[in-house]
Amino acid sequence: MRNSFTSTLLKWFSENGRQLPWRETRDPYAIWLSEIILQQTRIQQGMAYWERFMQRWPRVEDLARATEDEVLRMWQGLGYYSRARNLHTAARQILALGHFPCTLDEIKALKGVGDYTAAAIGSIAFDLPAAVVDGNVYRVLARHFGIDTPINTTEGKHTFTALAQELLPPKQASAFNQAMMDFGAIQCTPQSPRCLLCPLQETCVALREGRVEGLPVKLKKLQVKTRRLTYVYIRCQGMTAIHRRGEGDIWQGLWEPLLYEDAPLPPFCGKLTLLRKGVKHVLTHRILLADFYLLECDERPSLPSDYVWIGEQDIENYGVPRLVELLLEAVNK
Repeated sequence: MRNSFTSTLLKWFSENGRQLPWRETRDPYAIWLSEIILQQTRIQQGMAYWERFMQRWPRVEDLARATEDEVLRMWQGLGYYSRARNLHTAARQILALGHFPCTLDEIKALKGVGDYTAAAIGSIAFDLPAAVVDGNVYRVLARHFGIDTPINTTEGKHTFTALAQELLPPKQASAFNQAMMDFGAIQCTPQSPRCLLCPLQETCVALREGRVEGLPVKLKKLQVKTRRLTYVYIRCQGMTAIHRRGEGDIWQGLWEPLLYEDAPLPPFCGKLTLLRKGVKHVLTHRILLADFYLLECDERPSLPSDYVWIGEQDIENYGVPRLVELLLEAVNK
């Protein structure tokens, strides 16, 4: 059954695999860049970012020599900004190393690279016989082999990783890993999988037992918190004030206007206008509810020392989170 699974999957991939630009090269930099961008990002959205990064920084040395602000600005709109910071740090690691790492341990030593990303880069760029295990792989294996061990437990991770490695043909690691990704994305999808047209339907345990919708199993652990933010965009003689968000919280390293969280606004000298109220912005572990204000004044208000004054037109040169983009849109209207 397992040999049949692998051969059938590879045949399906040869006929149905997606044509993606980073699959047309063996350049480990291009492959690594695609894997980092596609973490938590759909291919349709991520491809445009990959192309822009490759155009601006065609070599890892170019990316390493960029500033963090330049990288964050280029990343703007993708979310999960720690990926951009890790990408930049890893590029500098590679520059210091003198070459792109080519073993699994060396690749995993790069900032922001875990087991899945290391296996993807290693197998695709260097033919290393390492199986990838992500959401698509969990789903395909859980359904086909009827495995109900929760995928977000230590036991589940060991079970699925071992099975994926056992199924992987050592000399076709790249094709197998990409086939698993594509099969989960195109054929064995989370909702409405194409079971009636599936080449694996005769051996699929979940299909035979009517458990397709119930697999894979995932324990519910996530507790979502709500945070209330109030942004005040200051307009003072063509200038505005922003500060960079610090470590240990969302949007580290990005810039934002004057912020009050879970606190009332103090009195201001000038005209204060409410632009939008209760703007909802959903992150993985948080729901943000934000109010947007515009403060127009002739004298600069007293602000904390980490705020800097810039020309209003210059804010385009600073990386900002999506919620602040919405604020700026409201201000410009």
